[in-house]
Amino acid sequence: MEHHAAATTAVFGLNPMWIATALLVLTYAAVISERINRAIVALLGAGLMIVLGVLNQERAVAGVDFNTIGLLIGMMMIVSVVRRSGLFEFLAIWSAKKVKASPAGILLMLQIVTAVVSAFLDNVTTVLLVVPVTFVICERLKVKPYPFLVAQVIASNIGGTATLIGDPPNILIGSLVGLDFNQFVVNLSPVIIVIQVVVSAIVHVLWGRTLVAAAEDRAKVMAFNEHEAIKDHGLLKKSLIVMAAVLVGFVSARFLGLEPATIALLGAAVLLLLDCFGKPAEEQSQVVTHTFTECEWITIFFFVGLFIVISGVESTGLLAILANKLVEATGGDLATTAIAILWASAILSAIIDNIPFVATMIPMIKAMAPTFGGPEGLMPLWWALSLGACLGGNGTLIGASANLTVAGMAERAGIHFGFLKYTKTAFPIMLITVAISHAYIAWRYL
Repeated sequence: MEHHAAATTAVFGLNPMWIATALLVLTYAAVISERINRAIVALLGAGLMIVLGVLNQERAVAGVDFNTIGLLIGMMMIVSVVRRSGLFEFLAIWSAKKVKASPAGILLMLQIVTAVVSAFLDNVTTVLLVVPVTFVICERLKVKPYPFLVAQVIASNIGGTATLIGDPPNILIGSLVGLDFNQFVVNLSPVIIVIQVVVSAIVHVLWGRTLVAAAEDRAKVMAFNEHEAIKDHGLLKKSLIVMAAVLVGFVSARFLGLEPATIALLGAAVLLLLDCFGKPAEEQSQVVTHTFTECEWITIFFFVGLFIVISGVESTGLLAILANKLVEATGGDLATTAIAILWASAILSAIIDNIPFVATMIPMIKAMAPTFGGPEGLMPLWWALSLGACLGGNGTLIGASANLTVAGMAERAGIHFGFLKYTKTAFPIMLITVAISHAYIAWRYL
């Protein structure tokens, strides 16, 4: 999105930059306070940007990145249909039996399954699918679920960092910067694999060594039949074919000349067609309604409002000014700027929601292109932003949506999952993962 000259006058002749800045700060504060649902906050902020004269409606709509929105909705629809087949429960039970139901082995396997699934689905969906099975396995083994849940939260945020579609910050960076699926995989997977191995080792030292289960309890888990988890074999086949086709689409998007949103939405439409084919009209309506209902509309409208708020701030030139200040502070040195972005993103993403943070940073980094020799020179900065924002989300309970989702599920199951308890364990682990990223960025790009 280009930087536009600001509208010269806003309401009451106030400077649009002041109004836009005030609205951005208020939106942020309200999102962090969690007093009002974040979708409401973002849409209010967006509406006020227009009413107060910072943007007109046409410019506001142009500020919404429909590629991001389409990709999110398409993937949410696909997941909703695939979930009904029972594939994810199958994976969790299969992995538990692979390690002979040993608690330490299951702790490791569930992290691996969560990280791999998170690379292809969004993190919240991944934990919603894997955590209920974890509760059942822990109950049968008579072991405390807390270590498993923390390990899965962290694994979901790590795995999500590896691909374009794994985590909303990456979807934003990919879409607004024009980076494709393959670039994310090539640049981020190597370090993510190393980080997950290190984190699995830390988790084993913290909890894995001390977890024990009686032989008869392990036998109960071994008695699970993973094939019974598959509720609909026909749907499973269709789902696997469509998911494979969608992945091929993402990998060859550049070659096909297609955007990720087109691939995801077309995949969702084809999967729904296959699922509804030959069913009576009423049943088709139920399937489609159920699929749409399961999309996270709060997240979608949060994005829509946020794009408009940030578009308003950007139109006043504020982000360009901040970008110049950041370049001055780092002396225009690429290495210093990249490392500053990595650590600042990580620490801030642990405290505030990483989605609005990344959406605000992208236009700022774009404005640095002249300093670093054009858009190509910015590549290390994009990877630093992605690693910092996605991994930083692990630091506290409010750092990423997946963390809050698991905490909510745990509380409902009567497991204490407090802010401080989680942060004491997760924040140091998060710092270690960012330190590994620091070394990787310095070695590979600088």
